[in-house]
Amino acid sequence: MVKKIPYLRWWIAVALFLAAVLNYIDRSVLGMLAPTIQKDLNISDQGYATVVNWFLVAYTFAYLFSGRLVDKLGERISLALFVGWWSISNALTGFAQSVTSLSIFRCMLGLGEAGGFTASPKAVSEWFPPAERGMAIGLYSLGGAAGATIAPILVAVVATHFGWRWVFAVTPLLAFPWILLWLWLYRRPAEHPRITDEEKALISSTISPDPTPTADGARSSIWGEVLREPFVWRLMLARMLTDPVWYFIQFWFAKYLHDVRGLDQKGVAILWVVFLAADAGFLLGGFFSGRLIRRNVAAPASRVWLMLVSACLMPLIFLIPQTASLGLVLTIAAVAAYAHTSWLSNLTSLAVDISSKRFLATAFGVIACGSTLGGIMMNQVVAWLIGHRSYSDCFYIMAFLHPLAFLLVFPLRKRRPA
Repeated sequence: MVKKIPYLRWWIAVALFLAAVLNYIDRSVLGMLAPTIQKDLNISDQGYATVVNWFLVAYTFAYLFSGRLVDKLGERISLALFVGWWSISNALTGFAQSVTSLSIFRCMLGLGEAGGFTASPKAVSEWFPPAERGMAIGLYSLGGAAGATIAPILVAVVATHFGWRWVFAVTPLLAFPWILLWLWLYRRPAEHPRITDEEKALISSTISPDPTPTADGARSSIWGEVLREPFVWRLMLARMLTDPVWYFIQFWFAKYLHDVRGLDQKGVAILWVVFLAADAGFLLGGFFSGRLIRRNVAAPASRVWLMLVSACLMPLIFLIPQTASLGLVLTIAAVAAYAHTSWLSNLTSLAVDISSKRFLATAFGVIACGSTLGGIMMNQVVAWLIGHRSYSDCFYIMAFLHPLAFLLVFPLRKRRPA
């Protein structure tokens, strides 16, 4: 007899968390190592921006096909394939010899990493009631910030003792045990032999089953359905405006601390404080929206009101260039990181709440394209600003992106859950 696993959905959320940890370590170490790699491979700031942009171009393209792949193959197989691909790509980064080879390997990384964030919302929609989705999404999103928290420490230890190339060999060694765990652990609730009767009853009573496709070519109409949904465009544009702040923190803030504040590679490890605050934002954003739902606030409205709080906090980033205190700079950056990750957690939950499960991953892929398109534009703007003006203008611009994006999201508070 197969042994049942109590609270199986939360073990699945933990597995998604671990995948996100691996994802963000692989992504973030390049930013931590940027000054060292640029010096070793003779790469300019514009060349570094090109490397990051190749990652983001691939990431954008991958969001489109990975979402459709998840809807077609299911979360179990597709996520295992994505993790395997991006882990191999990250290992290859350690063999880069020029801006060209570095761009190729980071492009390959982007093709795989996007899939982690189209498969995970789909898994949450299958396993979690609306009141718990914010926490579940916050938990796996917390894995991203946790990975970014670990990355500076990993770089400080491994790069100092073994050289920067060896940093890219660490997480691939952890990825393949994760793949085996995931393939053993994950099935959809109706098919899972280890789910308890109580948990199956909870899920079936609060989550509607997948809608049955219509007979006349429904499969080919998925893209049409997704692109005709106004909420998809609103959320895509909101991510296009706001996610550049998160990309700046990942890819450029360490360089800012090095170039403007004078920190060396070991000193940049203090960034873990900022990413720890981001961890809290992912988790608490979902927690507080869940509390509102339990008080009979509609799920979409609960997400939007939490996003308003974040939009009110983000203008504080305007003060970073004005202060001479490194401690205050890190404090403001930590508040901004918290505000953004709480925003992102609730935006993701909102997408899950109002999307049909039949095309959720495809819709989420389109929405997430806004993130990477914004990141691509941000990299070019940042590279130009620090070359022709200063980092200060970057912070002045970022201070107002979330309030502007909130105007797009606000009407969705009245949208009925799918």
